[in-house]
Amino acid sequence: MATANSIGSAAAPAPFHPAAPIGTLGCHLARRLVQIGVRDVFSVPGDFNLTLLDHLVDEPGLNLIGCCNELNAGYAADGYARSKGVGACVVTFTVGGLSVINAIAGAYSENLPVICIVGGPNSNDYGTNRILHHTIGLPDFSQELRCFQTVTCAQAVVNNLDDAHELIDTAISTALKESKPVYISIGCNLPGIFHPTFAREPVPFFILPKVSNQQGLEAAVEATAEFLNKAVKPVIVGGPKLRFGQAQKAFVELADASGYPIAVMPSAKGLVPEHHPHFIGTYWGAVSTSFVGEIVESADAYVFVGPIFNDYSSVGYSLLIKKEKAIMVHPNRVTIANGPSYGWVFMADFLSALAKKLKRNSTALENYRRIFVPPGIPLRCEKDEPLRVNVLFKHIQEILGGDTAVIAETGDSWFNCQKLRLPENCGYEFQMQYGSIGWSVGATLGYAQAAKDKRVIACIGDGSFQVTAQDISTMIRCGQRTIIFLINNGGYTIEVEIHDGPYNVIKNWDYTGLVDAIHNGEGKCWTAKVKTENELVEAIATATGAQKDSLCFIEVFVHKDDTSKELLEWGSRVSAANGRPPNPQ
Repeated sequence: MATANSIGSAAAPAPFHPAAPIGTLGCHLARRLVQIGVRDVFSVPGDFNLTLLDHLVDEPGLNLIGCCNELNAGYAADGYARSKGVGACVVTFTVGGLSVINAIAGAYSENLPVICIVGGPNSNDYGTNRILHHTIGLPDFSQELRCFQTVTCAQAVVNNLDDAHELIDTAISTALKESKPVYISIGCNLPGIFHPTFAREPVPFFILPKVSNQQGLEAAVEATAEFLNKAVKPVIVGGPKLRFGQAQKAFVELADASGYPIAVMPSAKGLVPEHHPHFIGTYWGAVSTSFVGEIVESADAYVFVGPIFNDYSSVGYSLLIKKEKAIMVHPNRVTIANGPSYGWVFMADFLSALAKKLKRNSTALENYRRIFVPPGIPLRCEKDEPLRVNVLFKHIQEILGGDTAVIAETGDSWFNCQKLRLPENCGYEFQMQYGSIGWSVGATLGYAQAAKDKRVIACIGDGSFQVTAQDISTMIRCGQRTIIFLINNGGYTIEVEIHDGPYNVIKNWDYTGLVDAIHNGEGKCWTAKVKTENELVEAIATATGAQKDSLCFIEVFVHKDDTSKELLEWGSRVSAANGRPPNPQ
């Protein structure tokens, strides 16, 4: 690899001028966060973390953002990490930790380095038989730690200053190396105490680059090139682990050199440039972009780069992909069809080397262009005709640009946003592997705070919004100018299409009234209700014009059965997969 991943190790790192006294654990942790690229920390105060929060506040390079609950603080750190490469949140012991853990599990599933910091008990209470508040009433303080062990790649319980420096630095550097969350618990009495291990400015991390086994790399490239150069109509499909493999540039290099058409798995949308001349759309089995499923599944060779095949991405295990035709490129391994597998071969190295060995072959791309028929345009709504979802997304498409980013909530927004064509530099994020409803509110807060050069456009269903609505408050307080389209269709539409029942119907809220109450005249916020296309056009014009510097919340009323055709197909197949009877014993 060309360069080391030297986090915070630039030739001339920016000087720190902290108000906090040098030599304390709290000051060291704050500076470490700044060094690795964190500028905003999402927190909920509690008595065990208050002195630590004082030190984070005193660090001029950090902005402490108080959230309405720990779950949203974790989601915000997730969204922040998607833009900045790393995020951080701070909560209190057990009641805070077990609240944020759902968000940390989601970050783990998405390979996001999130530093989850917990204010822990007084160091003197460890090893005693005392029962503390914020616990389940047992003199065992390890419950929270045990829960986090399964959803983080490293854990550090700091209750002794002598090894605090090592524990903190090891945990943070592990998060960066593994691209996974870590858990750090800090005794509540330790942040402000001087200790000689913290007496000097922390030396910036230098993360050694992962270098491929050269012999393995050469063998993998040779075998893959031989396989692909014999193929008649090969294709390339990008997967979600492109980000973890830091291989987006190398992926484009391969696409340019090979002439193959490129598609993306649904959870990789936004990781591959859709303005690329070889881009054909999303491969998602039976619910693929038109003509993409046919081109991919009829290919005689396909290169999957960083794929995740689960029941959702495989549409209930119904993909027509054959192992003997597939090259599987994982972050550190390449497997060729039913044949050899090469370990310690890193994705970016492999793709760049392979690009130099392939014969150019545009057969599949030419086939695609021959059969392609441009998608139809939704019919314009008649005056006073109720707004349709496809008309809504036609207008959302028109406001996308390189200075915007789309956040798609779990639900039908997955499918409707998947059909948006992303302009160059337009961001796109959603959480497909974990699929936690409500994720998008906190993630929007975090992403918008990290990517201040972009206007975030969030598409959120009413059921998901009810889970995490409170942190609209934090968006307003931070002066964010996101446009939120709240899609009010009266329930959990994605669940309806998998398995319907009365539990999928929710109590309707006055959503704009709620946001107006949260706004309470403080900060910039504008709301609108829209029921027709004309009202939608007017609302978007206001949001992108007179209210362009405000948080804009547009409640869109649609029929409860107005869903994408993709959701109907996907839901029936996932339902069938969920309903498989037990195998005979």
